[in-house]
Amino acid sequence: MKLIRTVAALVSAASLLTACGGGSDAGKELGLTNPEMRFVHAIAGGPTVDFIVNGAALQTNIGYQGVTNFANVNTGQTVVAYAATGTTTALASGTFPDVAKGHEYTVLAVPGLTAPDIGLIDDPFDKGILSNSARVRAYNATVNAQNLDIYIVPQGTDINAVGPTLSAVSFKNAVPPSGQDSVYMNGGTYVLVATTANTKTIIFQSNPFSLSNNADWLLTTVPVAGVLSQLLPNQIDVLVAQGGNTAQPGVLLTNTLTGQ
Repeated sequence: MKLIRTVAALVSAASLLTACGGGSDAGKELGLTNPEMRFVHAIAGGPTVDFIVNGAALQTNIGYQGVTNFANVNTGQTVVAYAATGTTTALASGTFPDVAKGHEYTVLAVPGLTAPDIGLIDDPFDKGILSNSARVRAYNATVNAQNLDIYIVPQGTDINAVGPTLSAVSFKNAVPPSGQDSVYMNGGTYVLVATTANTKTIIFQSNPFSLSNNADWLLTTVPVAGVLSQLLPNQIDVLVAQGGNTAQPGVLLTNTLTGQ
């Protein structure tokens, strides 16, 4: 939970917001803004779905590899689900016990071993109000690559000489886990490399991309598009869910490795 320790901190933040013409990041950090929630569809071959919050559709007609923009939700206990578009019969559901102001929440449709499942991430957004760092988190939605290390490094980096940026990202889990803050990085040009966890065996490498200052990214590993892709080991792409209100909230990073 965010704690505002002194009146002086509030006065300082208000001055900063006024000087900068406002800022949603500062409002989130201080726990002043409404909680926000989004949906990521990560089930290859799954139906188009509606995202349901407390019994009502919040966002509709979301297909595989679809990412929605954040939308404001109410505080308190919140039941989330997804259902085939136009229906209300949940394919999977879950509960956030206490949705709080200033937090970001992500709900993911993820494959289960026997039935559709749901992933829940509570991001407390503990970014300092003076920070312009990028924020990064990973989620593994790939049955066919169930334990990964992820490197976000400048192009040409020898990963044998560095540790993972996000390590041991296991199937249906986030790193950092739900309830903890994201990892912070400087903006720059990077490539994303994924290896089998605890090895340097590369199974995915992206083209170079720009990670901007103040970016807010959730990196979700997903099977390559196609109903059978989940059955082929290590055939993965990485779906970037971008924070902020954008015309393209989801961007797919595809594998550049020959034969993948």
